[in-house]
Parts: sequence; C-alpha cells; structure tokens
Amino acid sequence: MNLTIDCVSKHYEGDVWGLRDFSLELKPGVLGLLGPNGAGKSTLMRILATTTKPTSGTAIWNGTDIRKNPDSIREVLGYLPQDFGVYPNLSAVEFLQYIAAIKGIEAGAAKRRIAELLALVNLGEARKRPLGSYSGGMKQRVGIAQALLNDPELLIVDEPTAGLDPEERVRFRNLLSELAGERIVILSTHIVSDVEAVATTIALIGTGRLLTHATPEDLLRSVTGKVWEWVIPSAELANAKHRYLITGSVRREDGVHVRIVGEAKPGDGAVHTPPTLEDAYLFHISADRQRQGNGKP
Repeated sequence: MNLTIDCVSKHYEGDVWGLRDFSLELKPGVLGLLGPNGAGKSTLMRILATTTKPTSGTAIWNGTDIRKNPDSIREVLGYLPQDFGVYPNLSAVEFLQYIAAIKGIEAGAAKRRIAELLALVNLGEARKRPLGSYSGGMKQRVGIAQALLNDPELLIVDEPTAGLDPEERVRFRNLLSELAGERIVILSTHIVSDVEAVATTIALIGTGRLLTHATPEDLLRSVTGKVWEWVIPSAELANAKHRYLITGSVRREDGVHVRIVGEAKPGDGAVHTPPTLEDAYLFHISADRQRQGNGKP
C-alpha cells in the first residue's frame, strides 16, 4: 500500500498558489499534516480525494495515477472534508444508509456496519433523531462514521476535531490510533496536540510547500538546544514578543516565565528547557514566514 505525491501544484486565479511542488511518499500509519490556516492543507486533501485536480504534478495510488483513473482511489477512500454537511431532515441511520448506497455497499452489510459505527462514535442513542437537531460535535461524529463506512484503505480527515468537546476529541484520537494498522490515515489539522497524540510521522506545510516530513522524535531533535525558559518582568513582555519567537508564557510571583525558541540565548538567566512539538512547529512555520518575507523560495 503506497501513496506517492509527486511535485503537485495548484494555481488559482489572481496568481494565487494553493500548493507548490508538493512531494511526499506515504505508507500505512498516521500522517499528521500540520500547518496554519491557509497553508494548503485542504487543497491537498481535495486533490487526493479527487474532488479537485492539480494544476501540475501527479498523485499515484499503488502504481495508478489518480488523475487519469480516479476510481482507483475512490473505491478505497474514506473522506471527511472540513466543510462536511448533512441532510437535516434525515436521521443518522437514514443518512448513513444513503451514503452506503452511494458507495455501493450491500444493504445487509450496510445495516450491520452502520450499527457498529454509530456505537463507535457514541451516537447509538441518538441514531433516529433528525440530524438538524444535532449539535456541531454530533454532526462531526456522523461525518467520521460516513468516512469509515467502506472500511477504507486510505482515510483522509480534514480538521476532524472541530466542534468536538475534550472527551470526544480524546475518543476520536484513540479511534484514529486503532484504525492505523493496515491503512494510510491522513489527519490534517492546525491543532498540534491532535497530531502529537496519534501521528507516526508529521508533515509541516506552510504557504503551500512541504517544510519538513519527519517522525515526531526527529522534529523534536530539530529544536533541541534552541528552546529557552526566561523569567522577565511583566513590563518587558511586550518588547520580548517583538524580539523573540515566544511559544508560551506563564505569570508567576517572580515575573513572567516565557518560553522562547531561537538559536541564541535571549538574556541573562535564560536556561535551556526540553522542546515540545509545538515549539518545533512554531519554529519551522516562523522560519518559513521569514523566508517568504525576504523573498526567498
């Protein structure tokens, strides 16, 4: 099982690039696609789900170009788009039966699968209520269920925890981890903690480009020795924010404990502290923005 993304670009009117020369090779496991809003994550997801065509480049699923033969990937694809919508007058069961029919799942098998999935996403008791009465988090869980109907080999979820409460978010993370065995799962998000909990590899994307693709451990190593904790007076915090990349701050009785990512020691009293994935993410995104500001590719 293999998905190869080779130099994929997407150009929009007005000289706007959604993606530029994006290349990545994926095998079974969970890929965390991490980047700020507008970085190109959803554009890439739509291209892989064959709802958008790239301007150039190819995506190859098990040796087949999905642009030339989109059915090769659609048959094994589960997709939860960011802007997932439902039919408000249908119940969860009716909606999933409709989606199962579209996917060509036999009625008896669909009935059993729907019952399993509604229990899995904790909607068994609400299965007959109209979707229009569901909360945003409940609708998102229906979206997760529809993406899993055909037991996909490739599962793409775009900002899947939007609208979920903390308990639901943890449940969904656990579900993704369980699903990752013999399939490729792509989790696209801007929430570092979601990726940190489940991803086997992480791809950082900024301004439509792949910044780095690495294991969580390698990402942490990329900022080892560059993360500092520094205690400063409250009055100096605003100036520090202009001068340094601050990834966190906590006010305590001795001053503001700021977390800074940078090559150089920010000042007297600053000490090294172990890095987090959020430190690594913000460091690489900040470096990309600086390159773009300097006009560098």
